[in-house]
Amino acid sequence: MAKGTNQKLKMLYLARIILSETDDQHGLTMPEIISRLKSYDVNADRKTIYMDIEELRHFGLDIISEQIGRKWYYYIGGRDFELPELKLLVDSVQSAKFITDKKSDELIRKIESLASKHEAKQLHRQVYISGRVKTMNESIYYNVDRLHDAIGSDSQIRFKYYQWNVNKEMELKRDGQWYQTSPWGLMWDDENYYLVAYNSGDDTIRHYRVDKMLHIEMIDEPREGKQQFKEFDLPRYTRSLFGMFGGEEKKVTIEAANDMVGVMIDRFGKDIFIIPVDDGHFQVTVNVAVSDQFLGWIIALGEDVKITAPEDVVKKMQNAARRLTDQYCVKGDGSHVRRGRC
Repeated sequence: MAKGTNQKLKMLYLARIILSETDDQHGLTMPEIISRLKSYDVNADRKTIYMDIEELRHFGLDIISEQIGRKWYYYIGGRDFELPELKLLVDSVQSAKFITDKKSDELIRKIESLASKHEAKQLHRQVYISGRVKTMNESIYYNVDRLHDAIGSDSQIRFKYYQWNVNKEMELKRDGQWYQTSPWGLMWDDENYYLVAYNSGDDTIRHYRVDKMLHIEMIDEPREGKQQFKEFDLPRYTRSLFGMFGGEEKKVTIEAANDMVGVMIDRFGKDIFIIPVDDGHFQVTVNVAVSDQFLGWIIALGEDVKITAPEDVVKKMQNAARRLTDQYCVKGDGSHVRRGRC
């Protein structure tokens, strides 16, 4: 038999054919395998393919041979990723706000390559299940890489930070001045990537949206804040924030009806101490960054939840309630009061 021009690549093409075209529901017969190889300009006979398949099995590919009727079929059994796992990855990529639509499509195509072409169709259909709002900053992937490099090399960074204005234009904060900080970690919360860093100027730990960071540069200065981060608890820090808005962290006591206990556990974790108040109510004391977002969360839970301590946080809630009353005050003629109290 004459050899094809790609004969030296026979084993690689054979592995590609079996990995891309077969799964436990779709096999290839020996004549089909020979035909596929021929399309790559590789000539082979049954005997050599049997030997090659054994070599691939020895290498680690889970190639199954199964007789159905008079024909023998060959297919991949186990893979590094099972189809349900790939579906989960696709859903995660598609739903992540910090990944642009363009990059989502690229990543999903790469995930599809981990399955057979038949299973890839199921993954492709999942792309259309969601129309979530996605970031428009394509540079986030390079930002994450630069931040990891800075953390790994124990270097400070500088960057510029932007926000959107009413004209839907990117507008640099601090009039375009550089931010300088010591990066210590990355976290993913509320479907966005955040850098957690130490600011020596005011001795605080802060977080920044990675997709809003521009022109990240490493600085030839060692990171600061090592002592602060030695005792830093990232999960606790994340639980204390609401909508990733900062605020003074305090121990806040919340009283709620018993049927709200699941809400508290979902928000603050199972390790909170639940203290009965009476037959129908309990209280918890949790660490919270007291912000308007936290107060809004309490308000949204309704009349069965209230803050009872400390007094200054209770007063913040009272002021927020008065502000809402004034903001939505309506006159007797049905018109809204724009300023002043009702």
